[in-house]
Amino acid sequence: MKNCIIIGGGIIGLCTAYYLQKEGHSVTIIDQSNMDAGASYVNAGYMSPSHIVPLSAPGVMKKGLKWMFNQASPLYIKPRLEADFLRWAIAFNKSCNPQHVQKAVPAIKAITLMSQDLYDAIKRDENFGFHYEKKGLLMLCQTDKMLGEEIETAHLAKREGLDASEISLEELKTLEPNVQLNVKGATYYKCDSHSTPHEFMSEMKSHLKAVGVRFFPNIKIDDLIIESGKIEALKSGPQTFKADEYILAAGSWSPVLSKKLGLKLLLQAGKGYRINTYRYTGIQIPSILAEAKVAVTPMNGFTRFAGTMEIAGINHEINKVRVEAIANATTSYYPEIQLTDDEKNTAACGLRPVTPDGLPYLGKSSRCKNLTIAAGHAMMGWSMATATGLLVAETIAGKKTSMDISLFHPDRKF
Repeated sequence: MKNCIIIGGGIIGLCTAYYLQKEGHSVTIIDQSNMDAGASYVNAGYMSPSHIVPLSAPGVMKKGLKWMFNQASPLYIKPRLEADFLRWAIAFNKSCNPQHVQKAVPAIKAITLMSQDLYDAIKRDENFGFHYEKKGLLMLCQTDKMLGEEIETAHLAKREGLDASEISLEELKTLEPNVQLNVKGATYYKCDSHSTPHEFMSEMKSHLKAVGVRFFPNIKIDDLIIESGKIEALKSGPQTFKADEYILAAGSWSPVLSKKLGLKLLLQAGKGYRINTYRYTGIQIPSILAEAKVAVTPMNGFTRFAGTMEIAGINHEINKVRVEAIANATTSYYPEIQLTDDEKNTAACGLRPVTPDGLPYLGKSSRCKNLTIAAGHAMMGWSMATATGLLVAETIAGKKTSMDISLFHPDRKF
């Protein structure tokens, strides 16, 4: 059995710790934050096999350029003359093609379906009580153009064996009888699930501490001590941390450390926002407001409205224009729901690590013998987390992985 250190205590880091500990390894988690905020806490809580099309799909770059100077747009890319950003943008543009989508769809489907099964298993095996429901996901559309695109995506999902369909407005009213909707139509993915993120995170941390996983919050790793192609230790000020195996699961911060190995992970921080309301909304089924790219989730005791992708570097500043865009979209689709100033003022954000091709980095780089990378899941971290943790544990054990992860290789070229 090995001594393992995980750099990063978000959903990916916790799930990795869970499976490594089950294999009998000694596990330590180090995180630069207090481990109670960020993308793992403010996300929409979806386990979404429906999201089989990667972010880098045909037409996305064109939309991104159109939206670039509109801070209220669903995808806002702040123009910057930074080498890392420019390399990422060029690679992202190259990935936006049908051939890439065709290759990516089976891999995304496999890892999300595996994750969903593993959430079921964890809840059952550990007797966890976190909120977790299987009500599916609605894609709500206000225009014929978007409805046509979503129907096409639903057909693709159905061909892949997922439970996806177009539904009529009458069927929609039956599914959502207690809310007024301003839409032209919808598609429905019965294959999807949803949860309340902070409940899972809290329960998993408590479980891991109880089984002996060590936590070091508020510790920033400054440097890596490397000898003969291996990490010998991590440095944080005067402290050093030694292990046999290291796992880099630091989300948007992962490239800072990977660079010290000569590995330039193309990764950009994609900021997303959330607004919670504890008032009754009548919403029963999670939905995505298709044109606005806003996710709506009925969580345990509140409803969450989350969304937007803001690629503007690593920062946690709240852009009120983007918060307002989520609130306006909410009222546009649900005319009876108006988010209050108090609710908007308590908006929070998180940084999702976005790769150029919309696929995570998962596996060992040739640059380092004892480092496994698990980062770059973008908006799909929650949907892919449990499977990622298991796949990392299998990789470290030298086992054949439960699925083919070659498309996720951290050394892949763009």
